[in-house]
Amino acid sequence: MNISLNKIDFNHINSSVVFLYGSEVAARSLPFKKDELAFVQQRRAVDASSLVVLNRLPYKIYVQNFDSELPNAESLEKLRRAAAGIQLILEKEEVKEVAVTGEGIIPEEAVAFLEGLHMANYRFDKYKTKKSTLLTDVVLDSHILDSEALRENLNLWRRIDTLRDWVNEPVMYLNAPKFAEMLKKESEKLGNVDCTVMGQKKIETLKMGGLLAVNRGSEDEARFVVLEYKPSNFINKRPVALVGKGIMYDTGGLNIKPGDYMVEMKSDMAGAATMASTLFAAAENHLPVWLMAFLPLTDNRPGKNAYAADDILTMYDGTTVEITNTDAEGRLVLADAIAYADKCDPELIIDAATLTGAAVRALGTSVIAAMQQDAEGPMNLLGIVGQQVYERLAPLPFWKEYDELLKSEVADMINCNLHANAGTITAGRFLAHFAHHPYIHLDIAGVAFYSKREHFYGCGASGFGLRLLYAFLQTYDALK
Repeated sequence: MNISLNKIDFNHINSSVVFLYGSEVAARSLPFKKDELAFVQQRRAVDASSLVVLNRLPYKIYVQNFDSELPNAESLEKLRRAAAGIQLILEKEEVKEVAVTGEGIIPEEAVAFLEGLHMANYRFDKYKTKKSTLLTDVVLDSHILDSEALRENLNLWRRIDTLRDWVNEPVMYLNAPKFAEMLKKESEKLGNVDCTVMGQKKIETLKMGGLLAVNRGSEDEARFVVLEYKPSNFINKRPVALVGKGIMYDTGGLNIKPGDYMVEMKSDMAGAATMASTLFAAAENHLPVWLMAFLPLTDNRPGKNAYAADDILTMYDGTTVEITNTDAEGRLVLADAIAYADKCDPELIIDAATLTGAAVRALGTSVIAAMQQDAEGPMNLLGIVGQQVYERLAPLPFWKEYDELLKSEVADMINCNLHANAGTITAGRFLAHFAHHPYIHLDIAGVAFYSKREHFYGCGASGFGLRLLYAFLQTYDALK
């Protein structure tokens, strides 16, 4: 979808128009006919969030009411969701072009609406023979927003589209070697990102016992990708390390997933896709933050010489781990990646992973389960920006007493608590063992992929988390 700026003359419209009406102050300046204005005001009095459709053949005016007096974050989220509703109407009516304007609205309100419209307009339909009729061109009234702000936001929204494409792609077309190759090409295209792709032999040399073990059942070799974006004006003295779980497909291994639990497991690499996309978005918009991303990539299969429960692994940092469940594989590949990132002396490590079903059962599908170790300041900032962009965090306790649930009789640790207690927290505690710098763990299992349409996040890969992390990096100087 292309979004551009232009002056919109309401008296000579040549396409359908969305008009944003958020404040009663704007009432005296509304560019409607007398009967139209009366109808809009009547509907607004009944429902301040109503959508009013005015038919000016051959075009329509979609008047989206909203309450600009609501708390800022809530008001902007309502605009995103309203945009998703309008997108569905436009799709049904096969409208390809629309203009967006308003009276008395501020730039961030227009941005929120366009964001919702753009994200709702996404479809993963490359394998469908009959495709939906989607918006191709949107014109925003040029008095509302400047071109530089639009450019930066468009870059971010298109990056979200690419992230969703990666996560939606079936493993038969996107395995670990292919994804690593795509990341390499994207780095070269940007020109300001260094990309190192480590193959199977290098991973063996590094003795990454977790990544190698999970890969043993696969026909495809593992990859470990390191990305670095280091602008000349970076504000942090040491890099921020972004670590993402890259399980390209998860069968559960020998502890194979029962029933339909394997459906949607192509999304188990959403953490890696999110962290790569965050770094690429920062690089494309030249944010002044030094970033590195560490992405362990493999699928988890029960074939060949697959690792098994009771196996004992030696991880990259020398820790020995007794396997109690091969379906707790994500924390094994992440542990090696976190330990590797830790040796790069970062000032902060953040990981993102579709790690536990327990997070979904505890918190549902609208928030991220978040934990921190020695990173109270960054966690507070992440929570603040999460509230602002409405990709919110649910902080969980992270006390060391939970480590008791990970003790092994035959190794340093077990990989999975055998009891159902505190599954999300103990998974995070397992990972925290490998981090010796300030550390934040984000379990995105509930938000990365939706089996049914979820307002502007749509159905399938959501891209949830990229706006959160990008906003965090935009405001990272607040920590300084």
